[in-house]
Amino acid sequence: MRRLNPKKLLLSKWTAVNPINKELHFIVRCVVKPENETLPVEQFELEAIHSGRAQIIHWRELLNEEKWLQGWK
Repeated sequence: MRRLNPKKLLLSKWTAVNPINKELHFIVRCVVKPENETLPVEQFELEAIHSGRAQIIHWRELLNEEKWLQGWK
């Protein structure tokens, strides 16, 4: 199982194992700040490189190696 540090995910590159809307390559663009500042950061904005389409994901979704590969493959 892959180990990730959510504090170091910003601007990291990811490849979808199965294309999402015909898109494979994504980058973590920004952090979604929690409403309560004492809570840890859990969500990030993942942007498709080709189209610029963005989606909000929980950082733990990137641990699933059946869906995401770290880096651009």
